[in-house]
Amino acid sequence: MRRRLLAAAVLVAAAIACAHPAQADLAQSTIVSANPVDWTPHVLDGTVWTMTVVGDTVVVGGAFTKVADSSRRNTYARKNIFAFDLNDGSIRPFAPDVDGAVYALAAGAGDTVYAGGAFKTVDGGSQRGLTRLSLTGQRVSSFGAKINWGDVRVLAARGNYLYAGGTFSAINGVNRDALARMNATTGAVDTGFDARLTAPGLSRTRVEHFDISPDGRKLVAIGALLKSGGYDRTQLAMFDISGPTAALTNWYTDAYKPQCMKGFDTYLRQVKFSPDGSYFVVAATGRASAPDRLCDSAARFETAGSGRHNPTWVQRTGGDSLYAVAVTGTAVYLGGHQRYFDNPYGTDAKGPGPGAVSRPGIGAVSPTTGRALSWNPTRSRGVGVRVFVVTSRGLFVGSDTDQLGHEYHGRVGMFPL
Repeated sequence: MRRRLLAAAVLVAAAIACAHPAQADLAQSTIVSANPVDWTPHVLDGTVWTMTVVGDTVVVGGAFTKVADSSRRNTYARKNIFAFDLNDGSIRPFAPDVDGAVYALAAGAGDTVYAGGAFKTVDGGSQRGLTRLSLTGQRVSSFGAKINWGDVRVLAARGNYLYAGGTFSAINGVNRDALARMNATTGAVDTGFDARLTAPGLSRTRVEHFDISPDGRKLVAIGALLKSGGYDRTQLAMFDISGPTAALTNWYTDAYKPQCMKGFDTYLRQVKFSPDGSYFVVAATGRASAPDRLCDSAARFETAGSGRHNPTWVQRTGGDSLYAVAVTGTAVYLGGHQRYFDNPYGTDAKGPGPGAVSRPGIGAVSPTTGRALSWNPTRSRGVGVRVFVVTSRGLFVGSDTDQLGHEYHGRVGMFPL
């Protein structure tokens, strides 16, 4: 315990001024500790879907109703969104009234945060799927973006722009299927930016997640998508966003064309660029793991070059879903409800195959080889990790369970460097 308290004290004393980046993850020089800090608060029900850092404040979104401080002596009503101090975990007064789940957050300028999700109202006013909030908890009225239906699942703010992905088909009456770019101040849709995503034969087009390269020039989108502007792009597409348009690149992969279990319109769940932008990693589910398919896997793809790309490596769980990924240069962190890594020949029914290693719910793999690293804090598996946030001091984790690193941590935890 003394070691944990000392580690926490070092973190508190440090001037942690880092923010969750709008694109890619921060580089870290080492792998984080397997011993989580003791000062993070607890979410007592539901699921944490998303987190971001705004200055010295961590904002948390999801589907929940109650939170408690790190001691669990004080409980607070917080519906779908709350905030805590990055340095000591104390819960902030920030408590906007959001009537539905918050799936996406992005840090904004001037101590504000963008939120996206399945909500329809914010503080009693109509604000479907998108809003901008002050850290005082008030809605920023000058930001007026609203989706027509569905939800927003991923957000990224960069410069004067806010990017959004989800299941919507229009924002502010402007048709945009699943991916849009807006003015970060007003929410007005950028009419020159249109990825022209379609999913012929599927019930709807959906961007499950996207990431923007560190230089701001590339955007990789994943989800229930099959074409962009008439060109085949099964579940994954890369765009050049350095200019005024969403220009589809000639980079592509057919690796996700093979089906997993029937009923999955997409089995891709998260994508993250490396800190140097040279590669990205995709986390996937699918319930049909096999050595010749990318179901229930993580896969690295190189960014450079044109034409067809195959994965550099594939990490297979043997039949358990991966939902979240973080890439720090020294490690690729993966979270889901997996039981094993290095398990291409294992299955749910038959158990682990040759060479499989136990990594319940969370683990790390080598960025170079994709093989499991020794880091193995464990967590209660539940449905899975939904979000990682990399800071210069450690790795935040958001999920739907309350055991992390053999300790009680209600749906939020942080592994320090």
